[in-house]
Amino acid sequence: MVRPELEHPRHRLLQLPRRPPPGRVDGVPPHRRSPRQGIRHVTSTPAFVPGLELARRFYTEAVAPLLEEAASGIPHSAARIGPGSEVLGYDTPRSADHEWGPRLQLFLRPRDVSRHAGRIGHVLTERLPKTFHGYPTHFAPTGEDRDIRVMRPTDGPVHHRVEITDVSSWFTDTLGFDPTSTITPADWLRTPTQRLAEVTAGALFHDGLHTLAPARAALRWYPHDLWRYVLACQWQRIAHEEAFVGRCGEVGDELGSAVVAARLTRHLMRLCLLMDRRYPPYGKWLGSAFARTPAGARLTPVLTAALAATDRHERERRLATAYETVARLHNRLGLTDHIDPTTRPYHSRPFRVLRADRFTQALLAHVPDPTIRQLPLPEPPDTEP
Repeated sequence: MVRPELEHPRHRLLQLPRRPPPGRVDGVPPHRRSPRQGIRHVTSTPAFVPGLELARRFYTEAVAPLLEEAASGIPHSAARIGPGSEVLGYDTPRSADHEWGPRLQLFLRPRDVSRHAGRIGHVLTERLPKTFHGYPTHFAPTGEDRDIRVMRPTDGPVHHRVEITDVSSWFTDTLGFDPTSTITPADWLRTPTQRLAEVTAGALFHDGLHTLAPARAALRWYPHDLWRYVLACQWQRIAHEEAFVGRCGEVGDELGSAVVAARLTRHLMRLCLLMDRRYPPYGKWLGSAFARTPAGARLTPVLTAALAATDRHERERRLATAYETVARLHNRLGLTDHIDPTTRPYHSRPFRVLRADRFTQALLAHVPDPTIRQLPLPEPPDTEP
């Protein structure tokens, strides 16, 4: 079984820039625009708008009216979920260089997808505005990767990013299972936390189908027994390596000690997110997500100092502080009996550790379902084939 690996922040709504004058695309007159010109070549870039707010306005002002014309009365849901920095709330102006812009998902009933998706897509292609509040609605492949698309001005049909599908198909394609039916423990544990973050964050603009909101709610967090198991696995990852920071340094391997400390830091950051019921995102956004947890402000300087330490004693001391802080956070959750949060020597060796396996075993002892309690724990790193 694959081992287990976030509630999106609210955005402050920003005022959208005014539309460019008629005859211009992103403020560039047609006679000054090359056919291949893209967002990186325009002379005027619109004021940045968080992608979720841009998508919300795009649906309300542009897509919904055309949908009513193309398929009046057909129930639908609309959202911006799935991959994309804006879904997790981490987009910046830099994000506009690929797969960012006026885009969303449009969900229909399965029978309506087969009957009406083609017509709806055609109407959007022909009738969507070429720009929306200064941003092109046309997406074209980059020269380097045909699978990655970017906003480009166009005078022809709009190759839009309004994905038209049904709820069950979209989730099955994204996660490998359909949350509108039964979700098994294997479904939960096979799914990377980044994927779970992508489908539960983002924004729901309209749910006329009355199925998208319940599907997202079903995925909001692990069932209680599985949450304990996932936490137990994360503590076990720490237990495997917490003594190696000191041992590597003792034999003169400061680089190896630093590498282990970096991995332990990542484990602690992910653990704090899991304890706060937030799905840890992948590496690019892990630090950003961690900073928004209750423990982030307190632990960031401690973990930063551990990573910056040049000798194993300082590294070990900083990590010990972090271990004890996270252990106290665990006790506040009330998921187990109280566990002594202080660090101690590693058996007869002079290395400061928490003995994180104590937390693993305590969590498993409070899992009543034997099928979950007996699931395998992570093996030590670099020992698996």
